[in-house]
Amino acid sequence: MRNVVDSGWLAERLNNPDVVVADCRFVLGQPDAGQTAYDQGHIPGAVYFHLDRDLSAPVGMHGGRHPLPDFGIFAKTAGQAGIDETKTVVVYDDQGGAMASRLWWMLRYAGHDNVYLLDGGYSSWQAAGYPTTTEQAQPKETAFTVNVRSEMLLSMEDVKSRIGKPGTTIIDSREPRRYLGLEEPIDRAAGHIPGAVNRFWKDALDETGRWKGQDGQAARFAGLNPDDEIVVYCGSGVTACPNVLALMEAGFRNVKLYGGSWSDWVSYAENPIATGDEEKA
Repeated sequence: MRNVVDSGWLAERLNNPDVVVADCRFVLGQPDAGQTAYDQGHIPGAVYFHLDRDLSAPVGMHGGRHPLPDFGIFAKTAGQAGIDETKTVVVYDDQGGAMASRLWWMLRYAGHDNVYLLDGGYSSWQAAGYPTTTEQAQPKETAFTVNVRSEMLLSMEDVKSRIGKPGTTIIDSREPRRYLGLEEPIDRAAGHIPGAVNRFWKDALDETGRWKGQDGQAARFAGLNPDDEIVVYCGSGVTACPNVLALMEAGFRNVKLYGGSWSDWVSYAENPIATGDEEKA
């Protein structure tokens, strides 16, 4: 796999000064849980990235529940964590990549390709018997240079203009019941962006919680045109990121994130909402 590494791969490189490990554990609705888990034990040398503080901007009227931060601010955060263009970055969480993929995507969007997701996360690292620590990392601050790839990100207006457009596929990454409009436990309205098809992000994982290989990811997206522009969203722009990663593993190249996602979409009262299964309509 091109974007996913296993614990053995990381263990062999753990003491390499050019490798930065980033712990991204976070529990929605329990904003201190990830930091607490990190304090109780983490991969040696790992720096902690908090979803709300480090990987998101403050919530406003629009932009969704986890707006992307100003990338000038993010550059300073990354530099303080020891990340620059010379570093290989390995990101992990304990939620199948749901949170860590956000940092994976942000680094790629900022122009940094040498970033990988740890398959199985912290639990797999522990289960393999590799070392853990409670010692706080002391990274050597450096300068992270941002070279934004603007083509990777779409705004609400961009997505709205693509509804029904030939050559564009919109993917909703949320649980099927939320996509179908049967329930909405978080955001202000149920349903999905008209024309979107559903590919639940967790289907990127096998029954053991590990990432499916290239063939497994390709099977998830069978029937989609690899030449299409693929627009991916979720509830707030976080769990869409593992689907972006999965699409890239499956060989799709023109993949874009709707950063604000559903929580941003429904913040505009005039935006249309669909329910039901678009692929069975």
